[in-house]
Amino acid sequence: MSDQNKQSIGGFIVETIKTLIIAFVIAFFLRTFLFQSFHIPSGSMEPTLYKGDFIITTKYSLGYGKYAASPLPFPVKEGRIFERSPKRGDIIVFKPEGSAVHYIKRLVGLPGDVVQMKKGFLYVNGKRQKTEKLALTTQTDPAGNPVRFQQYREFFDGRSKPHTIIDERIGSEVDNTGEYAVPAGQYFFVGDNRDRSLDSRYPVPMGGIGTVAATNLVGRAEFILLSVDDGFSIRKPWTWGKMRGDRFFKGLR
Repeated sequence: MSDQNKQSIGGFIVETIKTLIIAFVIAFFLRTFLFQSFHIPSGSMEPTLYKGDFIITTKYSLGYGKYAASPLPFPVKEGRIFERSPKRGDIIVFKPEGSAVHYIKRLVGLPGDVVQMKKGFLYVNGKRQKTEKLALTTQTDPAGNPVRFQQYREFFDGRSKPHTIIDERIGSEVDNTGEYAVPAGQYFFVGDNRDRSLDSRYPVPMGGIGTVAATNLVGRAEFILLSVDDGFSIRKPWTWGKMRGDRFFKGLR
């Protein structure tokens, strides 16, 4: 092989390595500071989010806490860099202290709020949040058994766009609770599927998350990128029919 050919191959390898490094830096920057995708593994946020949804979150909308570059540690111990306060009703991705996984829930309690459930309805600072009764629906659970549940449209003060919640069981363990005082620098989250969500209403020893520190917030959910049924794989074209065509690029705000 001539010296000229060796130089050409060497130059090609160097340029390829440079390109890969640049691509990695750009991808890391985007994931750390702008956007991150997440897969929804359960039905705790139904009917807003379904198991199999892939969502896009924005990190700049909240600022950057210690899990901004997860799994790499971000140099923040408390609070968030360029902090922006989330609003009641936002759907937020966060990572509870000591948890190996991310969670996604709806923010209902801000620092200083008092949250309570009475007869299945949400109260914030002593005021019941407005609801409108919707259809009684029947679906099947994972075992194939029919399950009936009541849907409500729920409104939060100061927020024009309502969201839909599910109340599956009358008299569940969190239909009536004591008052939860949200400490400074903490947030209170619940799932839209109120009877199938282990959230801030449950203490950590019971499998819940308690309140969540500001530095543990990761991003605000903006839209559903795509949604798939069980068995879908991008590497198996014969499973592409399992994509849910009605949930592409569906906004969440």
